[in-house]
Amino acid sequence: MPVETIDTLVIGAGQAGVAMSEHLEREGVPHLVLEKARIAERWRSGRWDSLVANGPAWHDRFPGMEFDGDGEAFPAKDEVADYFERYAAKFGAPIRCGVEVTRVRRLDGRPGFRVETSEGVIEARNVVSATGPFQKPVIPSVVPQDAPVTQLHSADYRNPEQLPEGAVLVVGAGSSGAQIADELNRAGRRVYLSVGPHGRPPRAYRGRDYCWWLGVLGLWDIPAPAPGTEHVTIAVSGAQGGRTVEFRQLAEEGITLVGRTESYAEGRLHFEDDLARNIRRGDSDYLAMLDQADAYVTRNGLDLPEEPEARQFLPDPACMTEPLRALDLAEAGVTTILWATGYALDYSWLELDLLDQTGRPRHERGVSPERGFYFLGLPWLSRRGSSFIWGVWHDARYIADQIVIQRSYSTYDDKARSATSARAAE
Repeated sequence: MPVETIDTLVIGAGQAGVAMSEHLEREGVPHLVLEKARIAERWRSGRWDSLVANGPAWHDRFPGMEFDGDGEAFPAKDEVADYFERYAAKFGAPIRCGVEVTRVRRLDGRPGFRVETSEGVIEARNVVSATGPFQKPVIPSVVPQDAPVTQLHSADYRNPEQLPEGAVLVVGAGSSGAQIADELNRAGRRVYLSVGPHGRPPRAYRGRDYCWWLGVLGLWDIPAPAPGTEHVTIAVSGAQGGRTVEFRQLAEEGITLVGRTESYAEGRLHFEDDLARNIRRGDSDYLAMLDQADAYVTRNGLDLPEEPEARQFLPDPACMTEPLRALDLAEAGVTTILWATGYALDYSWLELDLLDQTGRPRHERGVSPERGFYFLGLPWLSRRGSSFIWGVWHDARYIADQIVIQRSYSTYDDKARSATSARAAE
């Protein structure tokens, strides 16, 4: 088969790939986007049925197009996927679906990369990896796979009816774990929720959404997480119209909270004695956000309603004051362990020395040490907002600028080589 050539190849047509395509199109850079499934496939088939965006529609979008309907609402997952499809169609994004990239390596003796795909080989001067952070579900090796209990990752959860009858242990209390535990509890399941270290921001405060507060306080633009918080998950939700995740409230509604899942032996799970500490640290994070918001209102003379009740917590539930340290799964009727424990990156197709010892990409604002190769859509790529819908759009603009700059140098190189060849021929 003949080798196809293109200036810039983008891998992945989720929010990062669509954003990248828009900026390349605007700059007149010939490019192609490859997607192994459909546009925004993760939103369609890689999430549970009732998932909604964690930010309101007015905020979680690209600048060039609004969501249909109420801007204060939290769009359902299929609405988000439809949004990206419409957005890509709006500027005619050159997206080729159903094509999987299997290998990327450097071309020998000349600029660019050889990209092997399920449909043949493409040579590109530039490659942008826009595959995002949700690549390989992680299930900790705590409970043996042959244990008499169903185990699945939140990536494979769809709805309560999917699970076997019986109680459910949800491990992980970030956005996914907290929302799924709440949904299961509302469906009448007995639910245990394993709570680790977390940040717990207010969904809204003084009439403004959390996303608004992050913006006006400049917190979307901080370049890196605070020391020691790199692995702290965030519990925020747009479910039920958007409400603050309050673990004491979840306990009052029937969920049994436990500490971090530590080990398993002879049908019993053991938990760390850290539940109260984790919840109170989350409370501190929550209250610090309110303090910053109040200071901003005072400093700027804003007329926003006071909300003293936001600082009032429910009493600590019994499961917090007298926490379970072990749970006999059979005795408790637990038939499912649902692991909401995040994802690992997967660059098995990348044959370039661009990953550090932990398997994370080496880059500065998405620009890798390998000239012509870029990363996009990763958490903290340039700032806190980098993996969010609006943030990835701005990161894509920066990377497009870098590609255009390098194209100008490449054009000069080509002209210089042509001139040298012409002089040699005289």
